[in-house]
Amino acid sequence: MSECGATDTDFLLRDRPPERRRTPSGLIALALGGFGIGLTEFLIAGLLPQVASSFAVSEAAAGRLISGYALSVAIGAIVLTAATARLPRKTVLVGLVALFVVGNLLSAVAPSYPVMLLGRIVAALCHGSFFGIGSLVARGLVAPERKSRAVAVMFAGLTVANVLGVPFGAWIGERWGWRAAFWAVTAIGVLALAGIVALVPAWAGQAPRGRTGPPNGLRAQLRAFRSAQVWLTLTATALGYGGMFGAFSYIAYTYTEVGGFSPGDVSWLLMVYGIGLVVGNAIGGRAADHDRDRALVLALLGLTAVLAVFGLLADSLAATVTLTFLMGVTGFASVPGLITRVTDFAHGAALAASANVSASNIGNALGAWLGGLALTAGLGHTAPLYTGAGLTLTSVAVMAVATHRAARHAG
Repeated sequence: MSECGATDTDFLLRDRPPERRRTPSGLIALALGGFGIGLTEFLIAGLLPQVASSFAVSEAAAGRLISGYALSVAIGAIVLTAATARLPRKTVLVGLVALFVVGNLLSAVAPSYPVMLLGRIVAALCHGSFFGIGSLVARGLVAPERKSRAVAVMFAGLTVANVLGVPFGAWIGERWGWRAAFWAVTAIGVLALAGIVALVPAWAGQAPRGRTGPPNGLRAQLRAFRSAQVWLTLTATALGYGGMFGAFSYIAYTYTEVGGFSPGDVSWLLMVYGIGLVVGNAIGGRAADHDRDRALVLALLGLTAVLAVFGLLADSLAATVTLTFLMGVTGFASVPGLITRVTDFAHGAALAASANVSASNIGNALGAWLGGLALTAGLGHTAPLYTGAGLTLTSVAVMAVATHRAARHAG
């Protein structure tokens, strides 16, 4: 594969029915699956007090329902993708969503805290592989010039879940108890499962007959990681996510301690951020289909600027609302392009797509750790914004190197 890597995975997109130029129904099914998985990740934050009280465990123990989920995402993304490498991708997606349903069902009926934690872990195992393999299937449903937009449609479910997850969980939990929230997510999972079975064609993400397809065996998939461009893109992903979520992890303190907002204002400010994610995802997908590397550099540079300016203007109420929205827009605008970039340079290897999800989770942990160090050092409640800007600026540098190398080899 060439360093530019723009067309090697177009075997996923050629020789398909011409009606695929409009948004395929299979993409909607994938987005519904992403919505359910996103809800599972986010809604628990609004239910922790109820769960802790129900099982008579400490707040710290209840918090492990979040940290345990995140760790399982990073592990499952690699392990499950590697284990299912030789299976048809639609079959793998069906199995992953079934695992998601089982995990949430376990959480809904859990008689004890250990069973609840097990349910969270089981549900989390499918997370990374679903978005990794699903992104390859999504791009296989549309024409080559729309592949990043197709990935953005699939991720739209996740971004909407980011907006609705916490208030959705809190609202259902307040009225019918925390178990009802997990029953609702289980039902969404069943609907997504039925939609994928019925609407996602078996050929999606597979090579047409007579063509060389993506690497299937584990050894063949690992060969994709010989590409320097794959590693550069994964590094840019980790640093970009780390910058955004390093700032986001402590944003409530910035709102209340610097901006002068009340604790009750935090929830609607987070919804403003979530709306920004939805907008950024849509813009990023379209921009990446036009000029992917340029769009990625601009998105990451924009996020760097937003975080730095936010640190300077965090004491302004109007600026805080505006910059919260822009943090969401610029923070998620790079996501569709980063995923299609890593899979292009990896010859369509599903393991590389899932590694991108793991890289983002590693970045989240790194950003939160550095932001916490800055707070502990007494640098103030805007410090995580500046550490986030520093991480994202490093991501810009990595993408600039990757872009330069790609252009040099293309020439």
